[in-house]
Amino acid sequence: PFCTVMSSVVAPEKPTSNTMGPKEVELILVKEQNGVQFTSTTLVTPTPTQTNPSGEEERETWGKKIDFLLSVIGFAVDLANVWRFPYLCYKNGGGAFLVPYLFFMVIAGMPLFYMELALGQYNREGAAGVWKICPIFKGVGFTVILISLYVGFYYNVIISWAMFYLFSSFTGELPWVHCNNTWNSPNCSDWADNGSVSDIYKATPAQEYFERAVLHIQDSNGIDNLGRPRWQLTSCLAVVIVLLYFSLWKGVKTSGKVVWITATMPYVVLTVLLLRGVTLPGAIDGIKAYLSVDFLRLCDAKVWIEAATQICFSLGVGFGVLIAFSSYNKFSNNCYRDAIITSSINSLTSFFSGFVVFSFLGYMSQKHNVALDKVARDGAGLVFVIYPEAIATLPGSSIWAVIFFIMLLTLGIDSAMGGMESVITGLIDEFKFLHKHRELFTLFIVVSTFLISLFCVTNGGMYVFTLLDHFAAGTSILFGVLIEAIGIAWFYGVDRFSDDIEEMIGHRPGRYWRLCWKFVSPCFLLFMVVVSFATFNPPNYGSYMFPAWANMLGWCLAMSSMTMVPLYAIYKLCTLEWERKKERECEREKERG
Repeated sequence: PFCTVMSSVVAPEKPTSNTMGPKEVELILVKEQNGVQFTSTTLVTPTPTQTNPSGEEERETWGKKIDFLLSVIGFAVDLANVWRFPYLCYKNGGGAFLVPYLFFMVIAGMPLFYMELALGQYNREGAAGVWKICPIFKGVGFTVILISLYVGFYYNVIISWAMFYLFSSFTGELPWVHCNNTWNSPNCSDWADNGSVSDIYKATPAQEYFERAVLHIQDSNGIDNLGRPRWQLTSCLAVVIVLLYFSLWKGVKTSGKVVWITATMPYVVLTVLLLRGVTLPGAIDGIKAYLSVDFLRLCDAKVWIEAATQICFSLGVGFGVLIAFSSYNKFSNNCYRDAIITSSINSLTSFFSGFVVFSFLGYMSQKHNVALDKVARDGAGLVFVIYPEAIATLPGSSIWAVIFFIMLLTLGIDSAMGGMESVITGLIDEFKFLHKHRELFTLFIVVSTFLISLFCVTNGGMYVFTLLDHFAAGTSILFGVLIEAIGIAWFYGVDRFSDDIEEMIGHRPGRYWRLCWKFVSPCFLLFMVVVSFATFNPPNYGSYMFPAWANMLGWCLAMSSMTMVPLYAIYKLCTLEWERKKERECEREKERG
């Protein structure tokens, strides 16, 4: 019967904590009298090895607690904190945007963050292996591993752009200052000349440098005409891949040391840039625009949807990274405190970076005598066009450019490390024979990622990048977290999950957390999935619209990860039913025998 099958598929019974462990007989020679040896035998518990609740040997752990915290912060704090949150805040009511942002942070962001850290730490496995607690949901693990792999195909390309800019900054005059370069078009014009309506097709030197000198997008007319990989970007991408490999090949022992630089450097650079930014003319106007409160914007449903979307993606929940990182914690580590600290730091970093961004945007607005909304934008356009252009006007511009692009590199590298670690840990824990070959398997993953990424460094690579960015981790990541939350709260059970946490940290989660896990967070995620489908818009790059076949390819990519959930559930049910059938046949044979 189905119910019988489900009992084997949903959640295996936990071993009781007071079960007696294995015993050994100890034989002791006490004394010898008249040629007779007297012995004493006692039952002793063998010397304990570090074990987890399932009785397996303890896995590798972080060298220091701070290594784990920096790794989680480094992953969660990425480029989106700099290029997305400040713009959303400015566009959606300034300081008023913090109301829906903090609301969704409290009811969904933090509970889901806490849930993933606890899930990984208790079960000591990657994103797929943790579902031994509820095997029918193991497909969710493969979903998030696939999503992390897909993101790696294009995320590393952003880091290679930053590296290209870094190398280009070691010069007396930055190459995106003037229009007299070989890559410039007749449309190239300084901001000062962009005053009239007839100049709407003009492009700034910084914009043309990014699109024509770095991307060479002028040599491609669409996604069906990519051309060959550009050797300059390919070389930068190869350097990024080498950095990733040597950061990951030995596991958390190496990656935990790398994040001491990659996770702390952005804060140093942001502080330096802020100190410089606030001294610029117009900076205060920019910051005022960033913080100006317009509570009427809260009546707009789109503002709440954008706040919810930002929370979902900025904390990094659903990529399997938090599960992978926490699986290397000591069993008794206080994951509750870690969740509060790291998720709070992530949001504070987003808010802090807004001051840095808008001090420079205010400066640009005053310098070129244009409205702030003409220079304010998000995404790659902010960090590879607007910001470099602002830096180019400063005294010692080359030094400021080097500092800025080092920050982008470090922001990107530790987030890319997290994504790769999710894939590597998830698959190694699922396929145990790979444990002995971690270095080779890591090499295989990063090289595979590099080969796919080559499509993104061709002349038309920006079209491939845009397609991947639009489909790889949008609706699919929301779907994955939704199923994960349902699996934990409704199938494994909030009470059982709370018992696990109590076993680790000594106290149960409060009623608030349990209510969020069981009702609030799943409802929130279901709403986000519906909204994501309802508000879907086909991708575009500028005025370029993707052909139908490219959109179909994108949906196939998105569905390939989401379908892992039902496919694995069907597979698990079928194999269990087959096993039960075989058992019944064996029993009938024994009865006949």
